[in-house]
Amino acid sequence: MNQTKSKSEKQIRRIGILGGTFDPIHLGHLIIAQEAYEHFGLDKVLLMPTGHSYFKDHREEKVSDPKVRLEMTLAAAAGDTRFEVSDLEVLRPGNSYTAQTLTELQAANPDERYFYIVGADTLCMMRSWYQPQTIFDLCTVLAAVRSDQTDNESLQQEAEALRADFGARIEMLPVRRIDLSSTEIRARVREGKPISYFVNAPVEDYILRHHLYTEQPISAAGEHT
Repeated sequence: MNQTKSKSEKQIRRIGILGGTFDPIHLGHLIIAQEAYEHFGLDKVLLMPTGHSYFKDHREEKVSDPKVRLEMTLAAAAGDTRFEVSDLEVLRPGNSYTAQTLTELQAANPDERYFYIVGADTLCMMRSWYQPQTIFDLCTVLAAVRSDQTDNESLQQEAEALRADFGARIEMLPVRRIDLSSTEIRARVREGKPISYFVNAPVEDYILRHHLYTEQPISAAGEHT
């Protein structure tokens, strides 16, 4: 009886999910994915660009086309067997909701256990997300926390509140300080500055070939937008 249970448990795959606008995906994203993979013994990490980033609709600079962001993510992960790129949210019409994504993934892959990777600041906003109970029911949340973070006490308090209110499974993911942002990278491209040590080489090549973040960017199909 116990031997059968042990064999069944070994078949459960531990899958991390790192979602984001990825406009563009940069080395900071990949480092966090790598550290989650190593620290929690994951079988792989899904890199998942959002489809319609409705929470950024107010941004003066419009978010790049979802297919462009998907292609950059594919370029970033190419050749790394630890990572897999998911087009689930890019192909889904309408807004991108984490609850819907997790529901679809779990239904399609009942033998997988999901670990949703978020920044510490994001954890403090999750109770206001669409269907938070569904999110906490379907995954373990990995909250990336820097060792030099000053508000760790408030973060721990919010984690405890989420555990009490939703039965949330929350683990802290220790990460190094990474001062990289997609906003800064886009600005550097516009200013003609190099981005070689901000993104990996395939992503840099994609940005330059498609003239992204300039006056007339080229779409994924190769035509000016």
